[in-house]
Amino acid sequence: MPQPARDVALKDVAIKDVAIVGAGPIGLCLALELAALDLSVTLIDAAPYTALASPDDDGREIALTHASREQLAAAGIDIPARQMAPIREARLYNGASQRGMTLASARGEGHGREGQDSIGQLVANHVIRRAAFEAVQGVEHIELVTGRRVSALGAGPGWRSVLLDDQAQIPARLVVAADGRMSATRRLAGLSAQIHDTGQRLLVRRMAHSRPHREVTWSWFSGERGLALLPLAGDTASLVMTLPPHDAEWLKALSSEAFAAEVTRLYQGSVGEMSCRGTLHDYPLSVSRAEHLVADRVALVGDAAVGLHPVTAHGFNVGLASVRRLVDALRHHDKAVEDVGAPAQLAVYARHHQRAILPLWHASRALVALYGDTRPPARLVRHLALGAARRAGPLQWLMEGYLAKSSARR
Repeated sequence: MPQPARDVALKDVAIKDVAIVGAGPIGLCLALELAALDLSVTLIDAAPYTALASPDDDGREIALTHASREQLAAAGIDIPARQMAPIREARLYNGASQRGMTLASARGEGHGREGQDSIGQLVANHVIRRAAFEAVQGVEHIELVTGRRVSALGAGPGWRSVLLDDQAQIPARLVVAADGRMSATRRLAGLSAQIHDTGQRLLVRRMAHSRPHREVTWSWFSGERGLALLPLAGDTASLVMTLPPHDAEWLKALSSEAFAAEVTRLYQGSVGEMSCRGTLHDYPLSVSRAEHLVADRVALVGDAAVGLHPVTAHGFNVGLASVRRLVDALRHHDKAVEDVGAPAQLAVYARHHQRAILPLWHASRALVALYGDTRPPARLVRHLALGAARRAGPLQWLMEGYLAKSSARR
């Protein structure tokens, strides 16, 4: 049960404009965009400073759309081009079928943008996290509180407060939850969420391979198993495997050589023989969506608002879109911000972001259900859906075209 808001007396404590819980890339980007509006921001994270400043390589690769890359750059988050790997095409396959559907392409097919030689870039998650953390250092209006957990939310006239586990109190006109799909801040604010534990595991590993990937992402779905290949620099790729627990445990127990041989077989030799180039990472797989995105002087962004299945490949881009929509909603037409936590402004944000994420949420859930169904009728439906999609492109909004348009809305 969420803890009730507590009325607390403020004496000589200065009230911040915004308190952001979660100093991941989404929270950091939001802090930078708000600071650019001359708003005072406090960032709070349970991780120690050293872990945020030098994040571990968690094996995950983030697919950035061009709109997301531009947003990060505009916020002052600089990611060197040498640390990006271009994506020129994204393809989806139904089981062992050799005929796939082009979801997006920079080669004139699918939904790539005219005049661009890629549909996006792959960047290691820890690279984005480090760059975002470095960007906030020394920025006026941004205060960082690390190694502290949020234990409760307080309330007063025209403000909310974040109570930390050391009893420190941070009052602000607006509290933003950017602390992930299992957000504790969301729960403390009394905002309910649909949380679905898929029962599956996500295995991630970087591999070298003997044949070129041609900067194409591949996704295969066959029953309970989902396989993706993300093209990195040179003849290397990141393998992302959605598996039942028993399959995941079996693969984890293999030697590096046996693992490489098995994934070469699973990926049908699409990039030739593989060999391990990184550590195997294992994650539980859950998805979530908040029923409401705002409460009294509280707003949800990033995965705290919606945590998508990795089949969309766009969870981070949707998170950045939530930052853009919230910042836009807080500004008046003259670009000034008066009461940053005013209900009318938060309602605008909630309406716009909810309208954008609901189709993606429902379609991704339907896609996962369809491709995870092993019954013969479902296999037939998948076959027909792929055939129709090649001609009509019904998943246009699911990939680059949808996100480029929805991310750019002001």
